[in-house]
Amino acid sequence: METKAYEFFKELLAAPGPSGYEEPVQAVVRQYVSDFAGSVKTDAHGNVIIGSNVDAPMRVLLAGHCDQIGLVVTHIDEKGFLYTKPIGGWDPQQLIGQHMTVWTRSGPVPAVIARKPIHLLKSEERDKVVKLEEMWLDIGATDKDDAAGVVRIGDPVTLELGYREMRNGLANSPGMDNITGVWVVVEALRRAAQKSLNCALFAVSTVQEEIGLRGAQTSTFGVDPYIGIAVDVTHATDCPTIDQRQEGDVKLGGGPVIDRGPNVNPRLFDRLVDVATAAEMPYQVTAHGRGTGTDANIIQLTRAGVVTGLIGIPNRYMHSAVETIALSDIDQAADLLAAFVTGLSGDEDFTP
Repeated sequence: METKAYEFFKELLAAPGPSGYEEPVQAVVRQYVSDFAGSVKTDAHGNVIIGSNVDAPMRVLLAGHCDQIGLVVTHIDEKGFLYTKPIGGWDPQQLIGQHMTVWTRSGPVPAVIARKPIHLLKSEERDKVVKLEEMWLDIGATDKDDAAGVVRIGDPVTLELGYREMRNGLANSPGMDNITGVWVVVEALRRAAQKSLNCALFAVSTVQEEIGLRGAQTSTFGVDPYIGIAVDVTHATDCPTIDQRQEGDVKLGGGPVIDRGPNVNPRLFDRLVDVATAAEMPYQVTAHGRGTGTDANIIQLTRAGVVTGLIGIPNRYMHSAVETIALSDIDQAADLLAAFVTGLSGDEDFTP
């Protein structure tokens, strides 16, 4: 992985982007692509759409959603403690005792999220799964007026952002879902644009995937592609307690995952596999029996239908503070997509 691309990845992970509040992470995207993109625009929804060779007849869209799960402030009590609702799908157990950040108009405010200490829990409380409404955020305020002086109702909250590398090329951070996808589609366009393109290529950093695939719907309608490929994380199953018989055999460092099933055009799947095989790139395969919970779902159904593919980045501990990926997987995913789009003649027919 090139140094500049690696630094871009870390900058993305340092920028907040909970659904509906993605502007900071989108600003990082716009800054990075300014050196090589043929066109860059932000639509009314907040999607950043990067283009190369945009006048070619065949249009190809690569989509990675930039939003991460978070919280939104809904109440400040008389003592200055904050209460929240989730943005996206949380397991509340992941939040107990976490360092958090409230993103206010005047800047980030550090917070902790907590519940009553175990010493004070009644026996029946210890046996119950804690609910989000039973936890609160503490910013160190003296009272409601003090807290309200910096925090407004509706301010977004994220896990404390950060990036840590581990052994054997692994790394963890909140927001790997789906900063990895954004990085892959942007890098794929950059690498492809250095070669000859026979198609119009668009890399889109989509918004609001975690609350209903909303940015992919609006951006796909606007771009009107013939081919659309979403890049998102998928569950790595190389850790304890996950049933590989149902979830597949997916390893960190095993290469990008090419998805099969009704959400994926079968001829496009075969073409992606052929590209990977010809280039001796590692890849893995998973299968779904219905529409997936990714941008690929809505891409496929936009307008009169789109030839749709889905590339997964193996991710351990999804929707947690320690989402873990292999750096080699994202680098190889970008190479795979760049090789695929540069191999298009522009007159392919992927009709099943």
